[in-house]
Amino acid sequence: MSLPRLLPLVALCLAGPGPLLAQTGEPVVQGEKNVPGFEPAFPLQTRAPAMTSDAEFEQSVLAGPLEHPWGIAELPGGSFLVTERPGRMRSVTADGTISDPISGLPEIHAQGQGGLLDVEVGPTFAEDRLIYWTYAKPMEGGRSVTAVGRGVLSEDLASLTEVEDIFVQDPPSPTSMHYGSRIIFDQNGLAFITTGEHSSLEERVFAQDLDKTYGKVIRVRPDGSAPEDNPFVGQADAIDTIWSYGHRNIQGADIHPETGEIWTLEHGPKGGDELNQPEAGLNYGWPVISYGERYSGQPIGAGETARDGMEQPVYYWDPVIAPGGFIFYSGDAFPDWQGDVLAGSLYPGALVRLEMDGETVVGEERLLRDIGRVRDVEQTSDGRVLLLTDEPNGEIIVLAPSSSS
Repeated sequence: MSLPRLLPLVALCLAGPGPLLAQTGEPVVQGEKNVPGFEPAFPLQTRAPAMTSDAEFEQSVLAGPLEHPWGIAELPGGSFLVTERPGRMRSVTADGTISDPISGLPEIHAQGQGGLLDVEVGPTFAEDRLIYWTYAKPMEGGRSVTAVGRGVLSEDLASLTEVEDIFVQDPPSPTSMHYGSRIIFDQNGLAFITTGEHSSLEERVFAQDLDKTYGKVIRVRPDGSAPEDNPFVGQADAIDTIWSYGHRNIQGADIHPETGEIWTLEHGPKGGDELNQPEAGLNYGWPVISYGERYSGQPIGAGETARDGMEQPVYYWDPVIAPGGFIFYSGDAFPDWQGDVLAGSLYPGALVRLEMDGETVVGEERLLRDIGRVRDVEQTSDGRVLLLTDEPNGEIIVLAPSSSS
């Protein structure tokens, strides 16, 4: 978070009386901090007060079982595309009928955390039927990278043709971990792609390197070319598709429905999951600064949470929620959630709601704590909420307004 964004938050929290000062109280129950010595950089950056919305919903299973479903996207007409991490994409009808695997996908590296990951319907689907997906692409020597493919989906939803990659991470990695990876289109039809830094001590430092696409937010046109206003276009020794850098493993991304800005959810290590609003050309610190620590209990870098030239997260968690996908809810089905973040938690598992006041988190709620690993969260065209449970027998779960509400 850049200084111009930070100062208004501090001023608002210190001014009084006002809406933020009224948001007092204990945070949601979540366990002890992994790094109790770390303090937030500004009020409400972590452990916001526990809040309960008035939203009443009914939970039902639309479809399953699916093997480790990872991403879901709604097609025009009300059916869905869903990915399974072992390397299958399927369509699902509005009544929950699951298709056979869609043919035409490229070879997929389904090892470790790799596989077929996110899926998104292209911004010009009505004209060209292009869909996009992220995946672990196998490379020589057993290595792999995060890649984004696209192809034309047949009218019967059974096959893909004209398949090509529009982004391939560089360099190839020997470590099948931390691929990212979401793809989301903004209101101008540009694609944001999130990547990871493959986790190992030797590779994570590449998140700071502008000549590598590890630990980055990438911004491209639908054909993979770099827009002229990307921050590093024309800079020597920098890749022109990079939007922001210094990220660890971004598995959530959404476009804010009012501002049009990209926001991301990023896995921290042991503590330090982050909600960010990545700005062009800025450095988000990993692995130099973090609000977490290594799984061994050793510090990240020099054990710092801040450094000049590196951005602060809008919000962070310690202990972690292990974030999956998220949305800014904008539907009419749940008016109390409008403008709020709805995020998937893989560990301990839940749907996490962050109540937002502009760009400030003012409250947190944990819903469906017994649901298991929530890998993706999406909103349907009629305002319902879809959740994917990342299990060997995973499901598509629908949250709809309660019939009594």
